[in-house]
Amino acid sequence: KVIGSLHRRHRAVEFKKFLAKLDKEVPAELEVHLILDNYVTHKTPAVKQWLVAHPRFHLHFTPTSSSWLNLVERWFAELTQKKLKRGVHRSVQSLERDIRYWLADWNERPRPFVWTKTADEILDKVAAYCRRISDSGH
Repeated sequence: KVIGSLHRRHRAVEFKKFLAKLDKEVPAELEVHLILDNYVTHKTPAVKQWLVAHPRFHLHFTPTSSSWLNLVERWFAELTQKKLKRGVHRSVQSLERDIRYWLADWNERPRPFVWTKTADEILDKVAAYCRRISDSGH
């Protein structure tokens, strides 16, 4: 199940609202692991305080320029390619309606993503990237 939330801005206030929505929708006995980018919104004092009060939430940050490690990014690519780029949105409300439709359709007919590479292949790629950026002379 994809739990979505649409916000016109991406600040800590909106992120905390999303966390609260997850807290309500995910059964209380489950731990919640979130894979996130390093955006500053995810690390504000207000968010950190919320997380202390909700210890079942665990944040995991992807390395910079490594969004490909996060399968949620793959889901957003599907949304963009198969729904948003094919649509005509004359208003924000029209765009939001299409996104909500995509979410509902996805949850009615979920399609899991399957890694096509082994963990070793992925780690080798990360290591090669780390070597490349550390050898760049910058």
